[in-house]
Amino acid sequence: MAEVIARRSVDARHRSDITVASAGTSAWDGAPASDGALLVALEHGLDLNGHRATMLSRDLVKAASLILVMSPHHAERAVVLGGAGRTHLLTDFASRSTNGQPVQDPFGGELDQYRRTFDELTGEISAALDRIAGGHGADTA
Repeated sequence: MAEVIARRSVDARHRSDITVASAGTSAWDGAPASDGALLVALEHGLDLNGHRATMLSRDLVKAASLILVMSPHHAERAVVLGGAGRTHLLTDFASRSTNGQPVQDPFGGELDQYRRTFDELTGEISAALDRIAGGHGADTA
């Protein structure tokens, strides 16, 4: 969900200089989005039918100038793959804090959990893009 939310936000801001991609640390390559994610995305006019999971890799980390993750576990994995200094919890980057508050993964949960996560991601991604637009990159986290 984070990828399609971010893509829509980037498009709405007319930011052709920002590339959005997503990768997982537990999903298997090629897996489709979960039913909950598909349904909640559709409720918001977003289509995840073509989404397929990609595992986080050293090559993906190397290609990224900024890596925003949902949990400390994701951050640890990105750092191990070479993302030190460019990896931040989404919530910390968005709020310029170091609280370490993860975004809850709704996988396997009820539809309401997917809705709460969608709303949280929407707000955090918007705040992160505000920070990027303001010229305050990852070095000020």
